[in-house]
Amino acid sequence: MPSIPTAQQDKAPQWLAWLAVALFLSYLAVAMSMPTTSVYVATSLHMGNALAGLAVGVAFASTIVTRGFAGRCADHQGGKRCMLYGLALYTVSGLLTAVVTWMTTPVAAFCMLLIARLTLGLGESLAVVGMLAWGIGLMGHNRSGRVLSVVGMGMYGSLAVGSPVGLTLYDHGGYVLVALGCIATPLVGFTMAAPVVAVPPHGGERLPVGRILHKISDLGLVVFFQGIGFAAIGAFMPLMFLHRHWPHAALGLTFFGAAFVLVRILCSHLPDQLGGARVAWISMVVETCGQMLLWQATSANMALAGAFLTGCGCSMIFPAMGVEVVRRVAPQMRGTAMGGFAAFQDLAYGATGPFAGLLAEWAGDESVFLVGSLAGVSGLVMSARLAWRERAGALVD
Repeated sequence: MPSIPTAQQDKAPQWLAWLAVALFLSYLAVAMSMPTTSVYVATSLHMGNALAGLAVGVAFASTIVTRGFAGRCADHQGGKRCMLYGLALYTVSGLLTAVVTWMTTPVAAFCMLLIARLTLGLGESLAVVGMLAWGIGLMGHNRSGRVLSVVGMGMYGSLAVGSPVGLTLYDHGGYVLVALGCIATPLVGFTMAAPVVAVPPHGGERLPVGRILHKISDLGLVVFFQGIGFAAIGAFMPLMFLHRHWPHAALGLTFFGAAFVLVRILCSHLPDQLGGARVAWISMVVETCGQMLLWQATSANMALAGAFLTGCGCSMIFPAMGVEVVRRVAPQMRGTAMGGFAAFQDLAYGATGPFAGLLAEWAGDESVFLVGSLAGVSGLVMSARLAWRERAGALVD
């Protein structure tokens, strides 16, 4: 049951939607900076694809190592406070990014950019884990799949909008205009989220993080493999378009994000009803097809179709596996569990950027999506195994 007074429970869906809008606006700080950071490092600082990938990926690395901290913050201080801390750090990151554009030495500017990206990663960790814990507290664990879906719609809807907006700002005013946008949007989100009712943290025994991770590691590996395909699109699809002189370089994340949100709207009820493993298995099939299409793309339209299919496939994997995470852990440990679970996806995001950058330098842009295809096959095998175990358990019951 939700952890708020009964008289206020009817308002929980409206609060969740309001918070999703706040997250959508705040997450533009991540979305606008993702494609523009790689372009800025490669073309303005002249540091090549590998360091461009590092600049993108270091934010995800920061998120990985702070997910445990964010989970403990949500469990001990409540999801609301955790989320608001994260939104404040988004703005701090935007301020540091603005400083980067005023620096004249490329190496110093790159180092400051890494600090800004590390701050952004910490903010993302706190904001997303905080909202997940807050939303599940508002709605109740029996509707955790819906909460995970709505949070994802806010994030990836923001990615769909933020990529072209960020590149448009970059074209018209340079990286400094992107930085100013990354300062303003989280401030609006913070203002929206602050008045919403808080959910008191649960009491009870708190297990070590290692035991929690052991409980959910198989679920986390599925989202790890899923995340590689998205990270490849986010970091390198704009560069692939630019290198091949294809039009519509900004639309890769837009097609991905539009598909992602559409599937979330149509299918958000499925993990709660059908079980997460079966939903994840079907989703991995679709994502793998999308990555293979990107790998073999010979035109902009073919690549955009691959991004759209990848978005369709990625959409339901995190909530599908997240439902199973919530079922496996006690209420007082859900923040920590969701933080650890999300870290698997963050690891995919953080590792893919620099690794794919080195691979692209050696074997060409399309090789990045071959890696995404192989990761999709691996996730498909793991999710099929989970679905088989889920079905076998249902037959025994």
